[in-house]
Amino acid sequence: MSENILMMTSVGSKEEAEKIAHTLVDKRLAACVNIVPQVQSVYRWEGKVEHAQEWLLLIKTFATALERVRKANNEMNSYELPECISFHIDGGCANYLKWLSNSVE
Repeated sequence: MSENILMMTSVGSKEEAEKIAHTLVDKRLAACVNIVPQVQSVYRWEGKVEHAQEWLLLIKTFATALERVRKANNEMNSYELPECISFHIDGGCANYLKWLSNSVE
């Protein structure tokens, strides 16, 4: 099983997305964070269907850093219940995956 991880989270503003992304990369908790602007989300919250414009973060990290990434996201994310979904990266270009694992402490 791969130790490379892709974690997703979402936030309500560009500034918040940039703050989380820069912090994770600066602290070497993530090799790269893609910020996908202005995604439209539809979800149920407190019994009502909500619509929101959000910024999606795709965080490339390594299994040994995942819990620290989750903790940092929970501390910096302004949402009451931050999204935190992770997937194992089971394939990809070998050189990229090596760079990813070497970029995370």
